[in-house]
Amino acid sequence: MQSSETSHPGFERREPAASATSVRVPTLVVAYDDPDPRADSRSLAVEMPVNVVYGSVPYAVMMTTPADLEDFAYGFSLTEGIVEGAGEIRSTTVESGEDGLRLLVDLAPGRLREHLARKRAISGRTGCGVCGIEDLASLPLAAPRSGKGPDVAVAAIRTALDGLHAEQHLNRETRAVHAAAWARLDGSLVAVREDVGRHNALDKLIGALMRAGEDPDGGFLVITSRCSFEMAEKAASFGASVIVAISAPTSLAIERARRHDMTLCAIARSDTLTVFAGRERLILGT
Repeated sequence: MQSSETSHPGFERREPAASATSVRVPTLVVAYDDPDPRADSRSLAVEMPVNVVYGSVPYAVMMTTPADLEDFAYGFSLTEGIVEGAGEIRSTTVESGEDGLRLLVDLAPGRLREHLARKRAISGRTGCGVCGIEDLASLPLAAPRSGKGPDVAVAAIRTALDGLHAEQHLNRETRAVHAAAWARLDGSLVAVREDVGRHNALDKLIGALMRAGEDPDGGFLVITSRCSFEMAEKAASFGASVIVAISAPTSLAIERARRHDMTLCAIARSDTLTVFAGRERLILGT
């Protein structure tokens, strides 16, 4: 299994006996002006159902890349509002089955009781991030962050963007997965997580940061996908004050970024980026 993070203390991988993250399949390459196809092969990202279980009670079935599942358990539990910190998770276990994986999350007793009291059943959440809620008032809303958060130099954002491609090992192999990265305030990347789902990649990253005790004021987030409101909410639930997206944001993402006093930059390229919220936190110039 290939690594998708830079080497940094506190972010060591601790994988279960996991499935492969990519498979190579035979293909035929057909040229429009050539009657003879060419035999070839291509690496594809593995997508697998993972049943997240708290105690003995199933909670959700997520379609994920089967890597960094312990990180995913922590990040998903935080961004779902099931836990408020890493200490409320006692252990995680991954079990293999014929139809997929089971991710067993052992919560602290008090937290498990609270979770079971508010349990809701969701199946097949792969993208929208709000399936299963009962009304608009139930849309996720992270708790307010304390403090302003750090200022970030646009030069550091450029450094992070320039370094991200080299850390996207699975995407370089398959061209089919998203990445979420955590950068220090100087732009150096300390953790990168990849997944077929953009939400999953961010949850895995947040889980890794939780487990490492990372200070949300010590860096900023970079995501390779569009920034929808769920991505902004997940970032806010971790306490991040700056999120940079390579693709465009949605209108609700901008609204949530402003509500959480976050800086949201998007359409980020090597030469320019567009600021949609929180301009006052950016340090311009070299």
